[in-house]
Parts: sequence; C-alpha cells; structure tokens
Amino acid sequence: MDGISDVAVGVKRGSDELLSGSMYNSPNSAISSISDGTSNGSDSKKLRVEDRMESPPSRVLHIRKLPNEATETEVIALGLPFGKVTNILTLKGKNQAFLEMGTEEAAMTMVNYYATVTPHVRNVPVFIQYSNHKELKTDAGNQRTQAVLQAVSAVQSGGSPSSLSQEALAAASSPVLRIIIDNMFYPVTLDVLQQIFSKFGTVMKIITFTKNNQFQALLQFSDPVNAQQAKLALDGQNIYNSCCTLRIDFSKLVNLNVKYNNDKSRDYTRPELPAGDGQPPMDPSMNSPYNKDSNSLLGKIPGALSPLSAAAAAAAAAGRVALSGHPGSCGVLLASNLNEEMVTPQSLFTLFGVYGDAQRVKILYNKKDSALIQMADANQAQLAMSHLNGQKMYGKVIRVTLSKHQTVALPRDGLDDQGLTKDFTNSPLHRFKKPGSKNFQNIFPPSATLHLSNVPPDVSEDDLRLLFSNAGGTVKAFKFFQDHKMALIQMSAVEEAIQCLIDLHNYNMGANQHLRVSFSKSTI
Repeated sequence: MDGISDVAVGVKRGSDELLSGSMYNSPNSAISSISDGTSNGSDSKKLRVEDRMESPPSRVLHIRKLPNEATETEVIALGLPFGKVTNILTLKGKNQAFLEMGTEEAAMTMVNYYATVTPHVRNVPVFIQYSNHKELKTDAGNQRTQAVLQAVSAVQSGGSPSSLSQEALAAASSPVLRIIIDNMFYPVTLDVLQQIFSKFGTVMKIITFTKNNQFQALLQFSDPVNAQQAKLALDGQNIYNSCCTLRIDFSKLVNLNVKYNNDKSRDYTRPELPAGDGQPPMDPSMNSPYNKDSNSLLGKIPGALSPLSAAAAAAAAAGRVALSGHPGSCGVLLASNLNEEMVTPQSLFTLFGVYGDAQRVKILYNKKDSALIQMADANQAQLAMSHLNGQKMYGKVIRVTLSKHQTVALPRDGLDDQGLTKDFTNSPLHRFKKPGSKNFQNIFPPSATLHLSNVPPDVSEDDLRLLFSNAGGTVKAFKFFQDHKMALIQMSAVEEAIQCLIDLHNYNMGANQHLRVSFSKSTI
C-alpha cells in the first residue's frame, strides 16, 4: 500500500535493547520501566516533576492519563488532523501511550493546538507533551497494531482498509456511534445524518433525541469497521458552514432497538414498522437506504464534509421535501390556519422575512385564513417552512407547506383586490440581499428571546421594556450589550416574541433610526 512501507509499529527500545513481543504482551514485563521516566512506582510524583520540565520538540509525543479502555485507533485519531502518524506504542497498564508523527512540525502543531483545546478520549481529558525520545524504535512484529495504523492510513487517503486492518478495527469498536451536534444553528434531521454517514457503509438504524438541550443521535452501521471509519473522518467536522459540528463517540450499545419508523427514529431493515402515535406515515421511498453513490447534500467524502450553504441546510431541515434543483421545488409557500381577522401581507412579510427575502405575499380572496408567500428562492422557502410550520401567530398554530404554484401573480391592472396582494420585491427591509451579510450567520428558530440592534444612544432600558410591553407581551428579562446599540429582551412566551417582532421590527425610534429585531439563540 502506498505510503505505508515506512510505518513501523510495535514497542520502543528501553536503553538500546529491543523488547520482545512476549514482554510487550506481559503486564508485568520490563516495559513498565519505559515511559519517559514517569512510571516506576511513585507515578504521581514523577508526573508532577515532569510537568515542570520542558522537553525540547520531538516528533514523538507522550500521552498520559488515557482511560483504561482507550484503543490504538482512538489515540491515533488525536494526531490525524495534524499529519501522518508513523508509529504508536500503548502502555495499557500505565494509561499512557507514545505517538510518533511523520514530522517534527506536525508534532509541534499538535502540541500547540492541544495547549489551548484540551484533548479528550472517551470523554476523559488527556495530557500531551513532547517525549525525550526522538523516534520510536520498534518491533514490527505486532500485527494488530500495524493493521490499525494501516487501516487509519487507508481511511485518511480515501482508500479501503485491508481485511487484516478491518479485523483490527472491528475488535476495537462497536457498530453504534453516539453523535452530538454542537452549534446547531440550522436544524439537522435524521435524513441528513443518514446521507452523511452512508458514505462510509450501510446505515441500519438511527434514533434521534434531545438530551441536556442538545440534539443527539445513535446510529448503527452494519459493520464496526464502517463506524470506525466514519468516526475518524467526521468527528469535529461541520455539516454546514461554521456550524452544526459533529462530536462522535462509540456507544456502549452494540444493537439499537427501533420501534417506529418516523422523523425521530428509523430502522432501514424493517420498512413495515408503524409510524407511532400522532406521527405521519413514512413515505416508502424514504424507508430504504440511499444508494451509496447517489447525489447527497454533502458531495464526496472522505476527507472532510463539503461546506453547505444556509440554503442547503434549509432544504435538509425541511425533511423529505424537494431539494433545490430537483423537480417540483419552488420558492412559493402556502401558509394556512391564519387568524384572518389579524393577518396582513405586511405581517407575513416581516415574519417570513426572518428566514429569507419575501418577494410577494397574497392572502387568498376566497379563503382568507390562507396565504401564498413567494421567497427569493426554493432554499429560503424551505428554511422558512422548517422554522415557522407549527408556530403560533395571532393565537393560531399556523401550517406552512410548499405550494404547487411557481410564482405569486399580481392583480391585473385596475383590479382592486382589497390590499390582499403586496409586491415587496423592492422593499428596503430585505435582510439577505447583500452577499455575505452577517444575517446569514444569525438565523435562529423562533424563541422567546429577541435580539435588538440599531438602538439609539438616548433610548433606555425602561423605554424598550415599555415599548415591548405595549406590543402585548410580558417582558421577563433585559440586557444591554456593552455599546448600548444592541440588547437582548426576553418575553414570557415564543408567541409573544413573534408578535413583538412583527410589530416592532423597523419601528421608528426617532431621528429616523429604525429598530431591528430578530430571534436570538441566547437566554438572559
């Protein structure tokens, strides 16, 4: 295999004497004396002494305080982002390891990075420093360790591990991964996870849930090797630009028990499972695994995830709707179950405008609890739909779906439609017209906390509390940012915050300064 011939694995020499494989395998062997002077008897004292000693840079790194169950592949994974890993030695009884990088520069980059970001193995913080040794002189007879390194090299270069490598990886891992999504600015669905992880093998089952206010998932591959490959390639990667970071660990489970096929859980091997109470039945076409070579949102992996735009995130979030560029997709939404006594084209423009640039709005003449909203493109439409469907507006839970219409028609010249149709194409209030606008990074689901900006310097907290109370809500908390041009205000319910955003976004605060209001991911 290319690039593997220079990989040597096994154990390091103590003094200049090579330890045999049998000594390596014996827990009471002389190997306990070779851990850079940190582990013969009074381990803790020696560790403290060594912590105070600055070793010069070396491509061999000494890793301490590893959890008992840590595997070679997990130790190697610490070094993979920084360059080629050429050797590894684990000292199981001492919870330590040595990792040899391909170059000293790679080792320095790794040490500098982990000086600011604490590395973890199996959720346990570990310590990394330069070793006193300049290289690991090894016995290449340990087939299992060599297989692990070769498998990792194959995954890193986009190849397939050999059968021996697969056996080594399978012994080291479970087929079930636990996935946590950090910085989840856009919704991540079960289908998105399936598309990402199926690049590495057959995905059998997925269960999604929320724990500690974080979106999490358990995902089962048909083979533990595929789980290992996916973890090595995807852990720490972003699904979308600068957000939705994957944190991946092995689960202690080896098999998932899925009872229902719906948006929260899926067993691709049992399409006959019921959807469960209150869940819509599954589209049968979604209940079979995707072809591994099919077009997915993420393009070609391994290596890294292709960064997705906010728009693609929207398409994913909408869940099983036509994606941009696919037949049937358009930028027109149908909003229904509206409060026809209260709703106006302007209020819909303001609310839907949080998630895209609404171009035209038409309240239906014969069905005034329904409206068509034309967004700038299909991606914005899907983003608005995923965030606003099921929210409360003017006391009613609104339903938002994709419309079969391709555009919203304006009334014919001279025809009065009672102001039910409005063209907002040239509105100065579009949030996303400017390419690269910061607004693209600040798209959040409706929440009780609102972010206020463009606050005039002479406006006080009391002024803003009064303004938002008069809009029909109860202000629970308020916080100015340092410069007083921005603030957070927390209402008692999401519905109140939606109402305040509709009424007070672009509110004239005097001297022609208009308040800008958006949903915040923060709480006060």
